Amino acid sequence: MRRQDFYYDLPDELIALKPAEQRAGSRLMHVDGSTGSVTHRQFKEILSLVQPGDLMVFNNTKVIPARVYGNKSTGGQVEVLIERIISDRKALAHIRSSRSPKAGAELTLGEKYKVQVEGREGSLFKLDFGDDASVLTVLEEVGHIPLPPYIEREDDSDDRQRYQTVYSRDDKKGAVAAPTAGLHFDDSLMEALTNKGVNLGFVTLHVGAGTFQPVKVDDIHNHQMHSEWMEVDESLCDLVKSTKASGGRVIAVGTTSVRCLETASKNGSIAPFTGDTDIFIYPGYEFRCIDALVTNFHLPESTLIMLVSAFTGYQHTMAAYAEAVAEKYRFFSYGDAMFLTKNPDAINEPIAQSETEQKTDPTEKN
Repeated sequence: MRRQDFYYDLPDELIALKPAEQRAGSRLMHVDGSTGSVTHRQFKEILSLVQPGDLMVFNNTKVIPARVYGNKSTGGQVEVLIERIISDRKALAHIRSSRSPKAGAELTLGEKYKVQVEGREGSLFKLDFGDDASVLTVLEEVGHIPLPPYIEREDDSDDRQRYQTVYSRDDKKGAVAAPTAGLHFDDSLMEALTNKGVNLGFVTLHVGAGTFQPVKVDDIHNHQMHSEWMEVDESLCDLVKSTKASGGRVIAVGTTSVRCLETASKNGSIAPFTGDTDIFIYPGYEFRCIDALVTNFHLPESTLIMLVSAFTGYQHTMAAYAEAVAEKYRFFSYGDAMFLTKNPDAINEPIAQSETEQKTDPTEKN
């Protein structure tokens, strides 16, 4: 299975640089996983696609203003992107500068806060924020919302509110990217779901910058998946079990919710889980928990489009993406959404060789 099999051509003008005027004002593509049939809807029509007794699972993480600008002691400029908060005063971060800072180097963030580089952990730098202020205090005061790299503009005041779900919790701060499928839900839609008899459950996964990491290897089986911290508690497990027992569906809102639910169900039945997950879901994966999925449109050749292909089927997924381009849907984080049901035959679906693979001499070494 090759990375190139998950490529599609996307015109730049279809990349959403701003959110829709209203959260629930985006479009919704409904893809039937059994047949591949596509229906075009408005997002608020999701109410007609769910039933009383279904369980929708949301990721309640809160995005932190994780991008901070500053200077090295030599005067050179630095851009710091916090990847993970380790403790009140320490964090792991990506640092962009003309030269990588060495252990012991001091950085000034926001022209005020002194931070020391303790060393490196792989590609990340370990930072000590000292006694002046906590990591979160510094970020809240001088940090910027870390918009995805394909949104080529500076963040603005609107992003503080719109690049955040309405159900994110202050005690769940830690994501550096939004669980974007949830951006379409407003308070009134959440209330309408409850009034219809749909149960709402919550997991936590602190989305990291690794979610934008491209797959660089041709054979996707050789891709090293990034890790993210997650939590599935006992109350959510009980909700999943009772939903299944009563014949309801478990509907994951976003691929991060999928990662949580499937990680916690790795032994066949869902159980509480707290810790890191590096689960990589691609065609051939056997889903153990979810029955339907709400998600945005993802980048070509990304691990996320591979996840969707594993769930709804490769052929159905790629055909739906081609139709989305033709119908001029808005793509990526601030774009439109999909409602996908499970393809029971996806696990056994063969994927045709890509043109790149077909033209490769099998005796030729890479």
